[in-house]
Amino acid sequence: MFGLPQSAPSIPAHPPPAASISSPSSSPATTPRSSDFHGLCRLGLEGRPPCASPVGFPQNIVELARAPLRETDMLGVAPIRFAPLLPRASATACGANASQLADGSQLPFLVPEAAEGDTAAPENMHKWRMVVAYDGTKFKGWQYQPSPPTIQCFLENALIRITKLDRKKLCLVGAGRTDTGVHAWGQVAHFTTPFAYHCLDSIHSAINGLLPPEIRVREISAARPEFHARTSTKSKIYHYKIYNEAIMDPFQSCYAYHSAYKLNPLAMREAASYFVGTHDFTSFANAAHNDRERRPIKKITRFDVTEMGAVLQLEVEGTGFLYRQVRNMVALLLQVGKEGLPPDIVPVIIAAKDRKELAKVALSAPPHGLYLMSVNYDDEILKPPEDPRPATGHKNEDANIFMYLFCKCYAKVTPCGEVDEAANRTGLELNELETSRRKHHSLQMKKKSKS
Repeated sequence: MFGLPQSAPSIPAHPPPAASISSPSSSPATTPRSSDFHGLCRLGLEGRPPCASPVGFPQNIVELARAPLRETDMLGVAPIRFAPLLPRASATACGANASQLADGSQLPFLVPEAAEGDTAAPENMHKWRMVVAYDGTKFKGWQYQPSPPTIQCFLENALIRITKLDRKKLCLVGAGRTDTGVHAWGQVAHFTTPFAYHCLDSIHSAINGLLPPEIRVREISAARPEFHARTSTKSKIYHYKIYNEAIMDPFQSCYAYHSAYKLNPLAMREAASYFVGTHDFTSFANAAHNDRERRPIKKITRFDVTEMGAVLQLEVEGTGFLYRQVRNMVALLLQVGKEGLPPDIVPVIIAAKDRKELAKVALSAPPHGLYLMSVNYDDEILKPPEDPRPATGHKNEDANIFMYLFCKCYAKVTPCGEVDEAANRTGLELNELETSRRKHHSLQMKKKSKS
């Protein structure tokens, strides 16, 4: 199928004795190379110090590295070409020295050599940008706290399992610290790792697989070193939904505020127009909360009131917002919509610069109608890093196949640092590898029994 010689040997089902190992110097100079596997050289193991061969791993790793091009029949994957490369190139990339190359007994975990044009991962930290959506009904807001659960807590736990880094090294930061019950469609967050990922598709799937169904990472991409989810923000867009019918739709009860009183959208639009511009919004900010800074002068670029059938949607965009500012502005608009206050009450309360003035006429609107829809940044800060890593699913699939071959060809994968780290880089867990090996072994036994 791939133009291979009929006599091409295959990888043995069990490793032969160490005495049968040939030296790398006897390796054929024309060993074929597969460009499909060039991404494997950057599993995050480059530059590591030499280490002893893991217990339970084949001692004939040199022989394995010299194996010619062959097909695999990985479960669920179409036949592909597998070409382990000459051990000298791959082992050198892992930091092996000349004496280790001589006998192959102490080679680090095998990784094929890089394709032309590939470079080693830089030593500095890598930054990653995520766009996150969540239903905030069951959570105590964004900000980290172990109990009761928060959005940041769940995201960090998922990232810790995948990266094996602690919270301090991950440094997960969100653009907006939404409160209990507040929802989001476009929350943005960033985290850092000391290594680069080559297939963000797999990491994306792995993160979502570890999150509860109410939280989803919509996008993940490499970010520039200077990008910061919170401080690089250009503007944020919030929506507030009001269900304006006499009887509340039970399916909307957690996602919209119910106003049985018929609201006047024209009066609300007029009042909302007074918010647009640069103002001191001290009157609309609750007392400082936790470590949130209070810089009361903010710019509102638009404040729209849109009728959507039974739902009245308030859309506000601004450079930034004070603690509970949006919900307090909505509360005042609700009073205007009920015709309890005139629209021109807004500039009066803004000018007062006193939260007590607003408290006299309106209470803060409940959180479940509020959505963080979008966090916007300048185009320049969203450009990919100058030396971006490829982000395709192909390379990671190759890495998964490479890991699978060890499970298929050898009786056991022993949990150890080398294998664990390689598995982490490919988005796999050791128990998944063992499960794959057992499934394959079971199918092979069934085939033999039938024959």
